[in-house]
Amino acid sequence: MQMNKRTLVATLLAAAGASLLPGLGAAAGKRLVIGFAQTGAESEWRTANTESVKSAAKAAGVELKFSDGQQKQENQIKAIRAFIAQKVDVIILAPLVTTGWDTVLKEAKAAKIPVILESRNVEVKDPTTWASFVGSDFVEEGRRAARWLLDHTKDTQGDVNIVELQGTVGSDPANDRKKGFEEVIRTNPRYKVVRSQTGDFTRSKGKEVMEAFLKAEGKKINVLYAHNDDMAIGAIQAIEETGLKPGKDILVIGVDAVKGAFEAMMAGKMNVSVECSPLLGPQLMEAAKKAAAGETLPRWIKTNEGVFPQEVAAKEFPNRKY
Repeated sequence: MQMNKRTLVATLLAAAGASLLPGLGAAAGKRLVIGFAQTGAESEWRTANTESVKSAAKAAGVELKFSDGQQKQENQIKAIRAFIAQKVDVIILAPLVTTGWDTVLKEAKAAKIPVILESRNVEVKDPTTWASFVGSDFVEEGRRAARWLLDHTKDTQGDVNIVELQGTVGSDPANDRKKGFEEVIRTNPRYKVVRSQTGDFTRSKGKEVMEAFLKAEGKKINVLYAHNDDMAIGAIQAIEETGLKPGKDILVIGVDAVKGAFEAMMAGKMNVSVECSPLLGPQLMEAAKKAAAGETLPRWIKTNEGVFPQEVAAKEFPNRKY
């Protein structure tokens, strides 16, 4: 079928105009606008995460609308609705908990605004309401913590009594770090979790709950497994206040590998920290630009992480960025 001259010219002009667009689903020359609904600032990790996203947005020339959820899901939902009303190009959500997002994510989808989950995942009926998850394998982090413990205590005799400080109830990392840890220690009946309670990922609550564990179990505790380093550091204070030596009388395992954990390891008060990198900003900016351009993203963009025992803390400390 032949194309008439008028149609041909219109087609060529449209193609030329499209080639001038930045590929971000916006008019030529318009900056990419991203709304970021953060959980809060409950830990060293979360503060570093916020800074990574903000600095990466600035470096990428992106306009970032930031909202601090202050550890409340309703604040995050309000922020997402505000971003939808402002017609941002992409929404980044660090969900406080896994459930309760169905309605607001449907609203974002109806507004044709892609949502990228970061650091934590969600459970929704319609998985097409979010475009990608950028973050860690929390189950594997739990497994790594348990593998270190089994290897480190393989020559000891008798039962190994473990107390566990869980993260925020209902959050993805708390659920999965518990699951991965249990999966590995279940292989050896010597290892028993005798107490397990949430410390809300905070240093102060970690100290408070560890005090309760020590009152209940006393010197029977052999190991503390904390779902993040901040809770572990709070718990170390509680252990010291009872006259016990953290890192010796009670082995201390944390997750995140923040600077505070390395300082505790160098002081001999903590034994290992499993890395969970908060420096997701560059990966998020790249993913956001692709999502705004209409590209299909991988369902999971993983971060590369390791395990840092006490023995390498002094050597690795100068390399830590958070």
